[in-house]
Amino acid sequence: MKTYMLTTIDNPFNPFTQYDEWRRYDEDEGYYTNEYLARIAIVSSELSEEMYEAEFDRAMDEILRLNILGIYKKVTEDDYKDGKWKPYKLKEGIDY
Repeated sequence: MKTYMLTTIDNPFNPFTQYDEWRRYDEDEGYYTNEYLARIAIVSSELSEEMYEAEFDRAMDEILRLNILGIYKKVTEDDYKDGKWKPYKLKEGIDY
């Protein structure tokens, strides 16, 4: 089973290998993606690990379905290999 993360299209950091930098950027921009995901996911300590991951996957899909601003993207580690990931500039004057 592939592991997915939710990110924004302008975040230049890899959430799999540069998590601290990725989160700092996310919060500095005011997105708070992890907190948003936690509000959408319906989880309980009684869920198995498989069910827990499936629920977060469902929550990511729900966020993408409601992605009014078009800023969220569901990614895998493969999306960052060989320089595939190129952040989109949402704001002028920021050097990615």
